[in-house]
Amino acid sequence: MPRKTTAAAPAAPPVPAAGATKAGSGSKATASKAKTAKPAAPASAPAKVPAAKASATKSASPKAAAAKLSPAKPRKAPATERSGLIAPGKAVRARAALSGTEKPRRRAVANAAAAVHGRTVKPWSDTEIFEAFSRFERLNPEPKGELDYTDAFTLLVAVVLSAQATDVGVNKATRGLFAAAPTPQAMVALGEEGIAAYIRTLGLYRGKAKNVAELSRLLIARHGGEVPVDREALEALPGVGRKTANVVLNIAFGVPTIAVDTHLFRVANRTGLAPGKTPLDVELGLEARIPDRFKLHAHHWLILHGRYICKALRPDCPICPINDLCRWPDKPL
Repeated sequence: MPRKTTAAAPAAPPVPAAGATKAGSGSKATASKAKTAKPAAPASAPAKVPAAKASATKSASPKAAAAKLSPAKPRKAPATERSGLIAPGKAVRARAALSGTEKPRRRAVANAAAAVHGRTVKPWSDTEIFEAFSRFERLNPEPKGELDYTDAFTLLVAVVLSAQATDVGVNKATRGLFAAAPTPQAMVALGEEGIAAYIRTLGLYRGKAKNVAELSRLLIARHGGEVPVDREALEALPGVGRKTANVVLNIAFGVPTIAVDTHLFRVANRTGLAPGKTPLDVELGLEARIPDRFKLHAHHWLILHGRYICKALRPDCPICPINDLCRWPDKPL
């Protein structure tokens, strides 16, 4: 759905350079100084620090100098935004963009460490699991994903495009794409090159454009242009793996699946909730332990929790709603 845009503000008039208003009155003084100026030092002589810089260094206060040395403090978001468990809005989308700035290699190292740790901790009791998801439910009774879509087809395409990309970046790309091709038939007519033109800002966009064009063709050929409500049929489409199929089944059709992404994998291992070496191990562990009452929204709660609170590099443990249940030994409380 297109968002409103505002007209750009008129450019501010140029600010005159310092001392420009007094250039005329100081011209005579400058000329007299030029006559008495000393000859330039030989090339071999060491360069002197300009007087302006030297005086600026001396005049700098200790407080200002300390401020330069200390890193800038990040803006502290409101508690409702930092919780990561509120319904998605502009503030949450902005933080989604920031979450993509964590370096992938460092995040992978943190996730691997969490996986090793998860296999060494005491398992959660059924009572603890019920309590954890009860808290998530109280904080956000109806969690939603952050990808923009209008139906099962546009959701499927958006999830395929979200591989190695942020939801915010995908939403920017699909705004124009879905306006031009909201159905499998329109997507096939647009063609691979036409799709690529809309998603150039996304990583691996050429491969993704090829997958979207082909999966659209197969949906028409095999399923009458409809998205199938079947994991095996979904995984037979180009660019669709188990996680993507689970997301579509859960969000579009209300099937209580667990879609394990990098955030959920980390949370399940770091907290000790459902340790596993692989995403499938974590998925099956969560399906076996989470009460049926919470299964439909479970993966949303855990993904949002990992994206905004239990982050890979700087987890925000003091505001974590399950910090007393978490098994991670390094949590700062």
